[in-house]
Amino acid sequence: MRDAINPFRIAVGDAVLDDLRARLRNTRWPEAELVDDWSQGAPLAWIKEVCRYWAETYDWRSREALLNRFDQFTTEIDGLDIHFVHARSPHPGAMPLIITHGWPGSVVEFQKVLGPLTDPSAYGGAAADAFHVVCPSLPGFGFSAKPTTAGWGVDRIAAAWAVLMNRLGYRRYGAQGGDWGSAVTASLGAQDPEHCAGIHITLAMGTRPKLDGDPSPQEARTLQAIKFYRDWDSGYSKQQATRPQTLAYGLTDSPAGQAAWILEKFWAWTDCDGHPENILGRDELLDNVMLYWVSATAASSARLYWESFGRRGVARQVKVPTGVAVFPKEIVPPVRRWMEGEFTDIRHWSEMSKGGHFAAFEQPELFVAELRAYFRTLR
Repeated sequence: MRDAINPFRIAVGDAVLDDLRARLRNTRWPEAELVDDWSQGAPLAWIKEVCRYWAETYDWRSREALLNRFDQFTTEIDGLDIHFVHARSPHPGAMPLIITHGWPGSVVEFQKVLGPLTDPSAYGGAAADAFHVVCPSLPGFGFSAKPTTAGWGVDRIAAAWAVLMNRLGYRRYGAQGGDWGSAVTASLGAQDPEHCAGIHITLAMGTRPKLDGDPSPQEARTLQAIKFYRDWDSGYSKQQATRPQTLAYGLTDSPAGQAAWILEKFWAWTDCDGHPENILGRDELLDNVMLYWVSATAASSARLYWESFGRRGVARQVKVPTGVAVFPKEIVPPVRRWMEGEFTDIRHWSEMSKGGHFAAFEQPELFVAELRAYFRTLR
């Protein structure tokens, strides 16, 4: 049946793991950077150390078991098999919530928050704050199928998410997202207001600055972040938006290359005091890289940039209730005044004390408390 929902478990073949270790051991390394910081990119010494650990110590089978402790499924939507985690709450009256990741993230980002979100009473919270959580893998990411034709941009993904929630029997639900997930979540709120009770996002890259008058401190902070991103941090985006296929040959062939491409962003975009392992464990970082490596999704994940940048989507206002959390180390912190033209019902705004781009991954307790507080107003 086309609408069938099929159980799924991650089961990476031994041959894939053997090949990965062989490639890591046979990596042809470049010379080291000529500076003593990250300004030329991910440092050789650390990437070699991580890849040595990946080949010799990292235990995928135990990590795979951790990822498999939550129920997972696939279902065909718009001709594409979509993978998703479906963590149901034991509490009656739990609110359905769909959470969407971005690049270079994955459903791995949400492993630490699924328990507290679905069963808050087991983590010191109230059962009234429980959620049934759906975490899909974006098309072309992780264990979702790779699009075989062009056209899978943000609006089409959001339309697929509306189908998914309906197929799961959720007639009223909330939505949350970061990075590309914020864009998908906003589009979902705009497209499906009959069923989407409200959205929560942490990024609003598509909003245009309003430059009339002197900027507020928050606006000045974000304008500085925009300039830094444009000058020093957006090369990956330009490459993925213009020539994703060319980039993918190297990343698909070299696990060291794939790791460096991803891990640099965990240095740049986390609130980590200069090193990603100050905030995330090495196994956690590699779990996320593995979802790109074992699925060979360097090209298909990068194409979301090609599908989205420079291509005009459907202009829609988001009229459903909206909550925003501003994490201090976000790439471009949202500015409320700039968002109000697109998001017409901003009901909740939080300036978070710490955290960066990968909010649920970096600060799971703050993330859970934030979602409970906002969606409590919509139950």
